[in-house]
Amino acid sequence: MISGKKMTRRSTFLAAGAVTAASVGSFAAAQGAGARGAHATAFALVGDRYHNSDYIRTGLGKTLVQDAGLSIDFTDEVSMLSEDTLQHYRMLIVFRDGMKWPDGYGDGGHYPGRTAETSALKSIPPLPEAESKPEMWLTGAQGKAVRAFVESGGSAFFFHNNSHVSLASEDYRDVEGAIYTGHPPIRPFWVKMTDNKHPITKGVSDFLVTDEQHYVTYDKSPEYVLMRSENADGLAFGDQGASCEAGWAYEYGKGRVCFMAPGHMISALWNPEYIKLQVNAANWLMRKI
Repeated sequence: MISGKKMTRRSTFLAAGAVTAASVGSFAAAQGAGARGAHATAFALVGDRYHNSDYIRTGLGKTLVQDAGLSIDFTDEVSMLSEDTLQHYRMLIVFRDGMKWPDGYGDGGHYPGRTAETSALKSIPPLPEAESKPEMWLTGAQGKAVRAFVESGGSAFFFHNNSHVSLASEDYRDVEGAIYTGHPPIRPFWVKMTDNKHPITKGVSDFLVTDEQHYVTYDKSPEYVLMRSENADGLAFGDQGASCEAGWAYEYGKGRVCFMAPGHMISALWNPEYIKLQVNAANWLMRKI
């Protein structure tokens, strides 16, 4: 277990099945002799207004914990992403967007069992008036911490809506490799491999999912793109066409980076071919393949 008052008083770390805490020691020590054979540990920042942390823990609990053999500390507390936290881990996983909602979601907020049409919002006494609007949570220091972590040899695995976080930081964007530009409604799309020779895509076939097809402005070299998403019915998303980069991987400094766009629903995360991709990516990021 990680020692020290700062970590132990945090109640935000949530265990999921086989998930275990990180071993004691800095990232540099984890890279040292003898540590490479130890069970790898990742820090995962997950969950936001539109993507609850429970489905992400459940989804990745199968693909990355059970199938890939990672041990992961999950949290949805954005302030935990820091240089101090990352020094204890070998991998960073981020599966959330860049927004926080300090004044709540307003009457339009969705909660299980309630819609604005079926359950009018009433309160006695009346709720105080508050403007429901988002703020970006990532700070400049957090963006620099992520960049330094990967440049010094750490790995970063970014999922789905996390390209939205890159809108807040040039450092973060440079590591992740893209910024979010939107998505159409949930509908079927193909994920087609563009590089079958990479260790991450080896043995993986094209697959179809019903999910949010996220679009990005991709910044890096085309040679790093591993797969593209393509609407199953040829439907375009505005003026951005029917397809977009959906996954890439590259070396970054002494570290490694991988991004994969599908993941709004567990059914997408658990597509058998997508499971292969996630497991391969975890092994590649940990330099096992």
